[in-house]
This record gives sequence, structure tokens and C-alpha cells, in this order.
Amino acid sequence: MLPRVVAVVGATATGKTELGERLAQRLDAEVVCADSRQVYGELEIGTGKPTPAERAALPHHLFDALRLDQRASAGWYARTAAEACRAIAARGRLPILVGGSGLYLKALASGLSGAPPRVPELRVRLEAELAASGPEEMHRRLAERDPETAARLTPRDAQRITRALEVLEASGRPMSWWHAREPSPALEAGWRMFELDLEARALAERIERRTHEMFERGLVEETRGLTAAGLEPALGRLNAVGYDEALDLIAGRITRAEAERRTSARTRQLAKRQRTWFRHQVRAVRLDGAESAKRLTSEILEALERH
Repeated sequence: MLPRVVAVVGATATGKTELGERLAQRLDAEVVCADSRQVYGELEIGTGKPTPAERAALPHHLFDALRLDQRASAGWYARTAAEACRAIAARGRLPILVGGSGLYLKALASGLSGAPPRVPELRVRLEAELAASGPEEMHRRLAERDPETAARLTPRDAQRITRALEVLEASGRPMSWWHAREPSPALEAGWRMFELDLEARALAERIERRTHEMFERGLVEETRGLTAAGLEPALGRLNAVGYDEALDLIAGRITRAEAERRTSARTRQLAKRQRTWFRHQVRAVRLDGAESAKRLTSEILEALERH
């Protein structure tokens, strides 16, 4: 068990990145990414990750962990972040996780209900059977072998029905058995979580400013470079806020003003979901994101000294 791990969490645009950098400098710590989009090395401007200069000034981890054509998941993140945090602690330094991906943080700190690994070739076969027989027939098959899971799914929920059958065939156990397993944290530690919160109107204004700055700094040009490199399909599969709009702008489907408007609207929706998640899923010290990063750094340092 690690003696201490600090996490700076909260909705997008609340100021987590700047605060995390300040804390790392004051505590001689190393920053670990906790954002599901910032783990992709090719994505810079649209993800709000620390700048290349900031990443060069002190150790950062997982900000370039994956290529755009690779798949991130909460399970992958928990394993990889746990390894990074243990290595940091072994060097006698403090890991500081910074990000707003609540499910990733939960997988790392608390664990998720178990599930067997995916089996691509089995999935392909089941999807072919789904196409041939339809979801209702697949649901009937599931009900015969795992009635508990089948009862929770509608007969036309093709995706979850197929996954439940995949779990059955891959492991020999029903999905309900896997869900009943007690989750265990990927990283046992003395966790200290700090959530930045901001009043909705102030956060919306900050989101609008940040969106405009991203487009001004070259989000469209970055996206154009990714399409030129043949990465547009991989980028499209992410449904990444800002990049989707940049793709539509490049294709001439929307104007620059509309791209910014849509990006801001989707970011506000994301922030609302994140705030709800952290309010109900995470035990954290809540801090007023309207305060300066300097003041917030002092508050966290004082809290860490008390415990």
C-alpha cells in the first residue's frame, strides 16, 4: 500500500491542469494523467493537456501512452496508472493524478466489478449470429443460460445481449456472477482527493473562452494534420469534443462560429455529467474553482500537512 496518492479531479475547464502543475512543483511530485482523451499522444490542443514545455519541466506520465488507433478503457487505465504510481513512489516521490475521467479514477482507487477479457474472434462470430437471427433470438438464448441478466435487458438490446453471451462462452460463467464479485482497487494507497467545483454560469463562461482559445491556437490545423496522416477514422470513433466539430468544419459542413458553438455546448454537457459523477461517486475535499490557482495550491498543501 502506498502511503499517499493525491488526486486533483473535477469537471472540465475547472482549472485542474494548472493546479496540478503548481502542486507538483511545490511537492517535488510527478503528474499522472487521469483523462481518457489526454492519454492519446496525437491529441494536444483539443484535450487541454499540459503543454509540451510543462511536460518537459517535470515528470509526467500517461499523457502519450496510446496511439490514436489504440483503445483505452478503464481496466487498461487502472493497470497502467497503478504501475506508474508504484514506480513514482519507489523513487521516493509523490504521484499526483490530474483529470476528470471519473470511471478511470474509480477503477484505480476502488476497482470495478470484474469481467473476463474480451475475445475478438468470439465477438465476431456472435455478431454474425446476431445479424442472421436478430436480437430477440439471441435474447432467448441468453435467457436459457443466464436468466438473471436476460431479465435486466430488453429483447432488442443487441449490444448488451451479445456481450453477455460472449462472457458466458468465454468464461463459462454468467454476467450476473461477474457483477456479484467484490471489486478490489488496482492501487491501494492513502488517497487524498481534491475536487475543483465551479458555479454553473461561471463554468459555462470559462468553457466558452477556452473553446475559442483552442480554435485560435490551431485545433483545426491539428485535426487537418491527423486526417492527412490517415487517422480520421480513429479520431471519429472517439467522438471527441472539439475534434468532431473541427472535422465538420474542414469538410465544409459547418462554419467556424457553429463549430465553436457546438463545441461549447457539448463541453457544458460533459461538465454536467462529470459534476454529477464526482458528487455521487467520489469522496473528495471540494474546493472553489473560482479561487486563484495560487490560493488553491496553498489550501491543498495546508490540508495535506494536517493529515
